[in-house]
Amino acid sequence: MTALKIFSGGAAHGLVRSVTGQFREKTGLDIEGEFGAVGVMAGKLRAGMRADIVVLTAALIADLVGENLVAAASVRDIGRVETALAVRAGDPPVIARDGEALRATFLAADAIFVPDTTTSTAGIHVANLLAKLGIAEEVADRLKIFPNGATAMRNLAASSAARPMGCTQATEIIGTEGAVLSGSLPEGYDLATVYTAAITAKTDKAAQAHVLIDLLTGASQHQLRTRAGFVEL
Repeated sequence: MTALKIFSGGAAHGLVRSVTGQFREKTGLDIEGEFGAVGVMAGKLRAGMRADIVVLTAALIADLVGENLVAAASVRDIGRVETALAVRAGDPPVIARDGEALRATFLAADAIFVPDTTTSTAGIHVANLLAKLGIAEEVADRLKIFPNGATAMRNLAASSAARPMGCTQATEIIGTEGAVLSGSLPEGYDLATVYTAAITAKTDKAAQAHVLIDLLTGASQHQLRTRAGFVEL
């Protein structure tokens, strides 16, 4: 069976998975996806690797429009995704209502699971947070860095550490068995990222790609987006 190829940030993996059956019924195609750090996914498209649709941050999609790599008329926002705190299933929740509490939360953890701190939205934010809190060097040897948030959360779930925690996008936490969404980041330290879908400029499956974008962004899919961790704009 022919497939629609997608390059997507890990934040949208669960949502795409949830509409795959509907997409197959409407088009007869499967979805063949690569999901990971948004910088890596954008880099694949820029390097000439083939995809029919991309789901990345709104800022990256805007850049790709300017580079004529995606069709401007196809761009549709999906929703906002918060970067949040995670714990292993069964562990006490970690809740940080202000900067001091957030600092204490990171310092109390003996393992901190995060996505790539140079190419992923949440990982870059975590690195900036730790610097802002003045504890980047103090916790450097506790950071467990993985290529994307989903992989980081799977490793959090399997961790044998005494007091592990994670920080990545809420959708990646919700979509990982054994990881639990524990709480939002406090005001002034928070991050909510708009994710956007667009059809690539060189696709030969534009009609089918439009079907997938409709499934990801349509009003009828509101509950699916909410369950996956997206906040409506």
